[in-house]
Amino acid sequence: MTRKLMKLTIDGPLAVLAFDHQEVLNALSPALLGDLNAALDAIEDPSSGVRCLVLTGEGRAFCAGANLQEDMTRSDGGKFDAGEQLESLYHPILRRLRNLSFPIVSAVNGPAAGAGMSFALMGDLIIAARSAYFMQAFRRIGLVPDCGSSWLLPRLIGRARSLELSLLGERLPVTKALEWGLINRVVDEGEALNEAVKLATELANGPTVALGLIRKMYIGSTDNSFEEQLDLERQSQRTAGHASDFPEGVQAFLEKRPAKFRGR
Repeated sequence: MTRKLMKLTIDGPLAVLAFDHQEVLNALSPALLGDLNAALDAIEDPSSGVRCLVLTGEGRAFCAGANLQEDMTRSDGGKFDAGEQLESLYHPILRRLRNLSFPIVSAVNGPAAGAGMSFALMGDLIIAARSAYFMQAFRRIGLVPDCGSSWLLPRLIGRARSLELSLLGERLPVTKALEWGLINRVVDEGEALNEAVKLATELANGPTVALGLIRKMYIGSTDNSFEEQLDLERQSQRTAGHASDFPEGVQAFLEKRPAKFRGR
């Protein structure tokens, strides 16, 4: 039986999905990405009841990027096409994560390098252990940033810092990542997942329709004009106002009690 390289745990409305190929620091491979796709199928199934996702890594690393031990030769003797692998394997998964209808919390328990850094940055909230670090490692093997990092980084930390990370390929410690606004919180060793689960549990029990719309509004805001964003706010507010969680939230506010959101 083929070993699963992604570990999925669903507990009520909360899903925890962990990279689990510890022998190679959870490096990405076609097999691992296939398991990740299958896990997302389970998470996105309406019957799962999932309303928030935690993304993390097992062992010492979050994800070390692409597995360079994989065979990169072509059966026809031609050159390996790294761009084709992106389009066929990585991009569909990144699009799925970006388009989820509920929040993602990243628990960065160790190194997040290359494409692994990109996956960590897909989190709407990012919690990192003190010993973790981020690294745009591509230039060290003669490649360019990928998996969306060339789009994400300038919008998160600006052009100058993005170029510094990508051209030099140096480690970015979590203290500086926090200072730059790349992540949300730094926690003690062994606490990244616990803190992420704590936050994700609050989100999973929240007004899922509204939270999903908030997520999409901020993703859209990076490219929208002010007028386009006002239109998006209007459309999103209409949708949120039609959800059953809105009247419950209002009633709970008036009665001075915690709201009992059902996620719809």
